[in-house]
Amino acid sequence: MGRDSGSDRLTESGLPIEPVYGPADLAGWDPQEKLGEPGSYPYTRGVYPSMYTGRPWTMRQYAGFGTATESNARYKQLIANGTMGLSVAFDLPTQMGHDSDAPIASGEVGKVGVAIDSLDDMMVLFDGIPLDKVSTSMTINAPAALLLLLYQLVAEEQGVSADKLTGTIQNDVLKEYIARGTYIFPPKPSLRLIADIFAYCKTEIPKWNTISISGYHMAEAGASPAQEIAFTLADGIEYVRTAIAAGMDVDDFAPRLSFFFVSRTTILEEVAKFRAARRIWARVMKDEFGAKNPKSQMLRFHTQTAGVQLTAQQPEVNLVRVAVQGLAAVLGGTQSLHTNSFDEAIALPTEKSARLALRTQQVLAYETDVTATVDPFAGSYVIERMTDEVEAAAVELMRRVEDFGGAVDAIEHGFQKSEIERSAYRIAQETDAGDRVVVGVNRFKLDEEEPYEPLRVDPAIEAQQAERLTKLRATRDQAAVDAALAALRGAAEGTENVLYPMKEALRARATVGEVCNTLRGVWGAYVPTDAF
Repeated sequence: MGRDSGSDRLTESGLPIEPVYGPADLAGWDPQEKLGEPGSYPYTRGVYPSMYTGRPWTMRQYAGFGTATESNARYKQLIANGTMGLSVAFDLPTQMGHDSDAPIASGEVGKVGVAIDSLDDMMVLFDGIPLDKVSTSMTINAPAALLLLLYQLVAEEQGVSADKLTGTIQNDVLKEYIARGTYIFPPKPSLRLIADIFAYCKTEIPKWNTISISGYHMAEAGASPAQEIAFTLADGIEYVRTAIAAGMDVDDFAPRLSFFFVSRTTILEEVAKFRAARRIWARVMKDEFGAKNPKSQMLRFHTQTAGVQLTAQQPEVNLVRVAVQGLAAVLGGTQSLHTNSFDEAIALPTEKSARLALRTQQVLAYETDVTATVDPFAGSYVIERMTDEVEAAAVELMRRVEDFGGAVDAIEHGFQKSEIERSAYRIAQETDAGDRVVVGVNRFKLDEEEPYEPLRVDPAIEAQQAERLTKLRATRDQAAVDAALAALRGAAEGTENVLYPMKEALRARATVGEVCNTLRGVWGAYVPTDAF
């Protein structure tokens, strides 16, 4: 820990920040052990030797709202503006495996993302977008297998072979039990489904990133940086164990694992966090799982700027916050980045605000000099000290997860959730007391906010989607759908990989809700315990 300097400034993880750092803070510090070269174990300095000196990170913009037609138009605008990768947001009914005309979906269709009920919707979503030329990330978890298969089926319609497809499905259900809540099935069948996805993609879609193990949503729920990486990496360990228990070799699937973190305005600790996470994961994969392929040891990650730090008050100030957060992600060595739009604390981003968010990344990439050298902060007394301290705090939390028996057992005891809630409560107390300054909220306020007209979703979308579903069910081959769903049910009851019959059911125009209901009938639906 830092020297006894009388400083009362703490990092987001509650670690002391000293006014001055120097050589004494790295006494006994072995540069080779801690750092290595860029692109070499333990990857503290980045997973690739050249990092952004060769080419910048992938600039993704997260978009999706209303109908597939509206989202398709937004994607084409983003591509025209220079986006290198698409990132799809789905509405809550889709995330929960319900059709748009299900009673439980009422009032939520198209609200926080695009509504996808069937292969027909997916074909509209990617109409005119060459899937062999773009990389697509899909923020979908419990029904991730369905959306991936729908994407593959659209590619087949375009004449694009699956080995040309690149992208990521989030597919991280464990964090749903911890921080977000869009789960469908209990943990054990959910992990079985994830193992099936790993095996399927190894054979069928080899360039696809099969999971994006996410700390972002934990951070949005209030997790500190140390908690964010500790609980995320603990979930990653659980997924690796699940795949190995299913008979897979670690080096067969680990190179396709990826991670998803937040980037806050606290630049120094965020840079340290990303560096610490890479180092911890490299050691876990090498020492615990015996991974020999260097790609299995690399922690590759996507970053999104911190939505939880955006404010509805004086929303234009969010442009500054997002620029700072994006800079932290770049200095920390992210592989891809989404910058939030300044108006997202109010509503879905407008076309103009989404373009400004993308321009923020382009300024960082092409107008600053942070891409001219690899790991600009390497050797900085404060960054190296903070990296060590965040690493130590995260490793201790991971040890406590292991004391429960691993991530799933810790989840069932409510450990991660209670730790995050304590952190969130501390943040709320500091903000309310004014100890934590939030510009425009508890300091530098305006007497009267300027009016702002947000983008609004047409409530008629729900009726439109219901009409599309009625037409679909009336025109499809129902006998083929029933047979395909029966085959899926049989696979779920046994040990067969469920993605193969699932794909045929979706090809026959079974809906997302029908497929998920078939699996609910076998595996059940998850109900949180009193421990939560």
